[in-house]
Amino acid sequence: MIDWKNQIDSNVAVLLKRAADCQIELGTSDLVINQKNVALKKSELSKRWMTLKKNKKEITEEIKSEIKTETSIEISKYRSLTGHNKAICECQKCSLGATRTKFVYGAGNPKAEVMFVGEAPGRDEDLSGEPFIGRAGQLLDKILAAIDFSRDKQVYIANILKCRPPNNRDPQPNEMATCMPYLREQIRLIKPKIICALGRIAAQALLDTQIPLGKLRGSWHEFENTPLIVTYHPAALLRFQKYKKDCWEDIQKLKAKYDILKQE
Repeated sequence: MIDWKNQIDSNVAVLLKRAADCQIELGTSDLVINQKNVALKKSELSKRWMTLKKNKKEITEEIKSEIKTETSIEISKYRSLTGHNKAICECQKCSLGATRTKFVYGAGNPKAEVMFVGEAPGRDEDLSGEPFIGRAGQLLDKILAAIDFSRDKQVYIANILKCRPPNNRDPQPNEMATCMPYLREQIRLIKPKIICALGRIAAQALLDTQIPLGKLRGSWHEFENTPLIVTYHPAALLRFQKYKKDCWEDIQKLKAKYDILKQE
């Protein structure tokens, strides 16, 4: 008996089975195979297979190219905060672009040694385009003055989001994921010696964690090799006076670290 299984090409075997099934359905007892037709069909299948492989390769390369292009856009390096701001200020990557009044990039010394990061602009910031200028911002200025810091000298202030969420709701994960590359580029350009995360949302976003703010406070962390400390958002201090003592302890710890780094 001929071992057809090991001699017939797998593609031809599929064709033979299909032909046999048709013959059975027609009630024909004899199966007639035209070798010429089989050879032509085999050649056709081979050509289709090669075309498929070629198309697959082209599609794969196209996808890789698109990914490379998209990545290069996200990580492209700018020479200044001004240039970066100009490049992204018309951003419409998430729904907040359609609801904002003004894009809130950041403010302070472009070469600041300490960078404060909040969660998102509020109503006053959305109207003015400047971060932390409402009641919470005024309290932050008082805290900075208490350690002889000012916005135009030692400090730069920004937020995780550049646009105000409607009704001051918490930023959504997709919104933060979209905006984080912008903040990373700001940090790269500024090169701060210390970062201070203001509030739970900013701290968790920067540290990529879900640990509660209370457990993040009191210890030094790192954001891409930059020392990072966590404290309460000034808005929380306005609502809960009891947090002011803890916040002051955090700020004093920041100042002590700053003084040490300045001497190095």
